[in-house]
Amino acid sequence: MPVLAARDFTPKLTALIAAGLFCLSSSVSRADDGDPAAPRGAAVTVLKAAKSCFANTVEVSGTIIPREETQVRPERMGLKVAEVMVDAGDSVTAGQVLAKLNLPEGGQISVQAPVGGVISASTASVGAMASGKGEALFSIIARAEFDLVGMVPTRDIAKLQVNQTARIKVIGAGEVDGKVRRLSTTVEPNSQLAQVFVGVTTNRRLLVNSSGRAQIKTGQSCGVAVPLTAILYGTAGTVVQVVRRARVETRRVETGLMSAGQVEITSGLQEGDIVVARAGALLREGDPVRPVMASADAK
Repeated sequence: MPVLAARDFTPKLTALIAAGLFCLSSSVSRADDGDPAAPRGAAVTVLKAAKSCFANTVEVSGTIIPREETQVRPERMGLKVAEVMVDAGDSVTAGQVLAKLNLPEGGQISVQAPVGGVISASTASVGAMASGKGEALFSIIARAEFDLVGMVPTRDIAKLQVNQTARIKVIGAGEVDGKVRRLSTTVEPNSQLAQVFVGVTTNRRLLVNSSGRAQIKTGQSCGVAVPLTAILYGTAGTVVQVVRRARVETRRVETGLMSAGQVEITSGLQEGDIVVARAGALLREGDPVRPVMASADAK
């Protein structure tokens, strides 16, 4: 029976080990050279810059006043109040009897509302004297119509137009709707403020001279937007941190309008740019990072 000679595998084994070490060395070298596919650096939450629309608004703070107030007096002199039918705050209709007055020669006459609305004030009391030249028995806010009257800077007057819609927050009454009703044609010379009348539309009872604030929508602007947390403000200007090829880039940007935590970017970013969701001083230009896309709820 023939005997097979033993084969020496040492040269082949040596070659295999050397090849493995060479591949490992090459992999480490590529990672050290900045291979973008290699996971390196700290994990950071990022998001894509997306388009959003922002409302252009002008804010007006002011006072609630009656749009038209009617004074009610009797036409004759020397009358005495016999009966009072309404109180301040009551709603009345045109022609409704407000009070009855005794005539000097006997008999009575009725005082009627010349217009429908809300009784804003009343001095009528049983036994009191009433005349056509004295203090008004009743004041009626005609048709229960109110205005918010406020002042705005002259730079904002050019943005306003009659019939622009407004949302008004009135102290003690909550939020109500309104429209720009009238704009002043002059400005106060010292303050350079102009007067604006915003008509209030509501069935709620409003208090005369209560304070209110109107947000008047003058249009909208649509463009790239990012969360406020993605913006850094500093001596070098306003910047965001963009991730490109797994490294941080600092971009100087110009901002516009802001709403609900989102900021309009008017220049410096494009739609789809990958932005660090929470910018901070710990990240610097050129730092390697591992971007993690934020969920929809986290934006």
